[in-house]
Amino acid sequence: MSQVDDPARGEGAGADEELTGAAARNADLAVPAEITAGSVGEYLRSSVARIKAGESGVLPVVGGLILISILFQSLNSNFLTAQNLVNLLVQGAVFCLLAMGEVFVLLLGEIDLSIGFVAGVGGVIMADTVGPNYGWPWWVAIGAALLACAAIGLLQGLIITRIGLPSFVVTLAGLLFWQGMLLHILGNGGTFPVNESIINDLTSSNLTNTEGWIVLVVIEAVYAALVWRRDAKRRAAGLVAPPPTVTLLKIAAAVVAGVALVLLCNTDRGILEPISGVPWVVLLVLGVLAVWTFLLGRTKLGRYLYAIGGSAEAARRAGISVAWVRTSAFVLCSFTAGIAGVVYTSRLRSISTTVDGGTLVLYGIAAAVIGGTSLMGGRGKALHGVLGGIVIAAIDNGMGLLGYTAATKYMVTAFVLLVAVTIDALTHRGRAAGT
Repeated sequence: MSQVDDPARGEGAGADEELTGAAARNADLAVPAEITAGSVGEYLRSSVARIKAGESGVLPVVGGLILISILFQSLNSNFLTAQNLVNLLVQGAVFCLLAMGEVFVLLLGEIDLSIGFVAGVGGVIMADTVGPNYGWPWWVAIGAALLACAAIGLLQGLIITRIGLPSFVVTLAGLLFWQGMLLHILGNGGTFPVNESIINDLTSSNLTNTEGWIVLVVIEAVYAALVWRRDAKRRAAGLVAPPPTVTLLKIAAAVVAGVALVLLCNTDRGILEPISGVPWVVLLVLGVLAVWTFLLGRTKLGRYLYAIGGSAEAARRAGISVAWVRTSAFVLCSFTAGIAGVVYTSRLRSISTTVDGGTLVLYGIAAAVIGGTSLMGGRGKALHGVLGGIVIAAIDNGMGLLGYTAATKYMVTAFVLLVAVTIDALTHRGRAAGT
């Protein structure tokens, strides 16, 4: 990874000045080491050296996902079919979104145990306000749900930062309180159906095949322009950046991945009637991923999150408003949980007292950690939440195809989580020994 990919740093020398002294040094320790290279060969050698030093990035989760796919495909030939894989992506959307939200607080070494039921509250508010009781437009109902979830995050964040209570205790209380609020609004055994077609289409409708290719071309063009411009500016300024060939290889890899995704989704996966196209919810997850990746990697708030995760005291001495940044992390976490609640309600076309917020929050945290976010703070990306969410969905989907019970799914997921945490602990130990 080049310096430009370092999420604790901004573009140019000006951003480095914002994380001065001890805070900057701790922020640097919290992210993978920089790679300085003048050629592709040198870049590859530097990458191998970094991996040997324990900075494996997303390689463990990608390798694990490949192994999981091979295993389930060998046991059931339907696993890698287009129908199942696209269904897997839709199923995993909620896990990916919850995990991306959890990344914000995990970066600080904190945790939020309430996001499962916060998502449920968001779903209830949307379903109620768009229904016959209020009849709000769908976009107003969704906006109200997201604002309410952000307000919940603000409330819990202020309690944690201003009163000084542990996030574990506050958000555990939040889990119980918002579960009770959910039951209070819905009543015993209550259900709020959603009859708004646009909301329901979010998880049940797809782009046309042509629209999928058009969206892909636009996304890839924007991505290529941004990446090339970013690396070129750094090279022109004499800052650390990968060689032009490596930049082109990154762009090519993104194009190949995008083409593969569109080809997969455009495959006819219908049974009684033709069904094809990229699901809307996949675009939603990718959109949230892009926004949160930009926020963490290219904004002052993102740099401060990494700095505080490296050392809160050093960040405070550097002039960073630690309380404000920590509160913001909980707001962003709950806001993202609200998006997950909208998707969850859209998929079920209703929201009821059967919402299993406890399982949702555990899957969200597990997905973030399995994807590569450190429980010890200071290291993680939004991408880790998406990759971990796909792994969780793949395990759940694959074991469902094989007819395993929910009990077995939980035990296998627990084992995968334990492996991920072990890798994180060993990496942290190796990094600490090398400093």
